[in-house]
Amino acid sequence: MTTTRLLADLDLLRSREFPAGPERSGHVDSGPGFHVAALATSEEFWEDGGSLRELVGDQYEAERDGLAAVLAARWGEPDRMSLWPLQDRCTEGERLPEPWSHLSAHVPDLMLWRVDARWIGLGVSQWDAELPFQLLVVITDVDPP
Repeated sequence: MTTTRLLADLDLLRSREFPAGPERSGHVDSGPGFHVAALATSEEFWEDGGSLRELVGDQYEAERDGLAAVLAARWGEPDRMSLWPLQDRCTEGERLPEPWSHLSAHVPDLMLWRVDARWIGLGVSQWDAELPFQLLVVITDVDPP
């Protein structure tokens, strides 16, 4: 992963229109008002006892933080939003708008900017201990609930 490539991918995604309905194209999930893209994906951890998973998790958080520092130079310091309360609300039966409902299931928190009437977020996803980490970018005009 290079910061230059990650920035180029993020900027390309920012320039895309939102689709009228759900779409998946490669590493990008889109829908009305949002795009969520995996900028990078690690290997899986089926045979790992935990040490490699921890190392890779730290690496992905460092990549997120490095990219966030570059974006902070562009747009100012981000807000940090915990998504755990949203997951609790979903578990209790509340229907939250996308992309927030889906993200709350596998991203603990986002670094979040408000730029040109859109929210831009960076987070590290991992669905389960054996599954890969992903460095995610979220572009949405749907306000966080």
